[in-house]
Amino acid sequence: MEEKPSTPEASHPAAPLHGQGSASNGLIAIYLACAAVVGYFFFFVPASGSAGGMASLPWLKTTWNTENDYEHGFLVPIIMVGLIASQWKNLRAFAGPGTLWGLPLAIFGCLLFVAAYRTGQPRLAVGGLPMILWGSSLFLWGWKTSRLLFFPLFFLYLAIPVPEFQQATTRLQILSTRLAQWGSELCGIQTDVSGTQIFSAGDKWSPLEIDKGCGGIRSLMALIMISSVWAYIAPIPLWKKAILCLAAFPLAIIGNMLRLTSIFVIAEYGNADFAANTWHDWSGLLLFYPLSLALLLGVHSLLEGGLPWQRQKRIEVRKIVGKSAPTP
Repeated sequence: MEEKPSTPEASHPAAPLHGQGSASNGLIAIYLACAAVVGYFFFFVPASGSAGGMASLPWLKTTWNTENDYEHGFLVPIIMVGLIASQWKNLRAFAGPGTLWGLPLAIFGCLLFVAAYRTGQPRLAVGGLPMILWGSSLFLWGWKTSRLLFFPLFFLYLAIPVPEFQQATTRLQILSTRLAQWGSELCGIQTDVSGTQIFSAGDKWSPLEIDKGCGGIRSLMALIMISSVWAYIAPIPLWKKAILCLAAFPLAIIGNMLRLTSIFVIAEYGNADFAANTWHDWSGLLLFYPLSLALLLGVHSLLEGGLPWQRQKRIEVRKIVGKSAPTP
């Protein structure tokens, strides 16, 4: 058989087409230009109304304070960047042709920015930013990449103060007070409650006030953040992820009740000054978070049917059992 002469295309099948590198550089320049435009509007264009003449993102930074019980806001961008960085290899591997379905969402995010500027509500502008970014990723790189970016981008919502959520502080204070009284009675401590104050029936310690922080709003926000990231990382179905996220609400209330009860137990049977000061300041770190994380692990284990780190072993056991099962 006569051998055909080789051609440059056949001998170098992986050689890039002429102009492909310059086209790629052009796309990168367009991406950077679009990112610069979005950054300019959100960092430098002042919003009217409650923003006090500041741009949307600088205004958001000012809301992360003790008055709003949103001190956790500083952690949200750090966690966002960390989650995106953890998926960087997959993001590059899954990048493909985009879809026009991303344009409506990105445009809607832009309209929210316009509405925020016209109404003086910078929350609308910040709420539209994840829509702009996620819609753009869907338009540029397709569904597989944007699916990985969905949770990290919309995680920003946990850093936006919501007035309705803040109003729940009073209800949480009252609920925490009642639960702490109930927990104290289980430990043999008789107390009287007046509003958000708890009094010792035997006057063994000074009245203790359940303030906003102790009421559970900060603990709840912290546990929502932890459970959300936990559910995102866990390799479980979507409905189980939803249950794991929603579990933050009852677990935060239970953990906070036990923390407050421990303060009253120490005040009753130990040192009242130590309970009201030192233990009050450190009980969140030493009791609430370890206990809440243990409860969250319990919920995850219940959903998985065992400890999460033994998941692969359970899968292998099921395969072995399935192979050894007699065929009918």
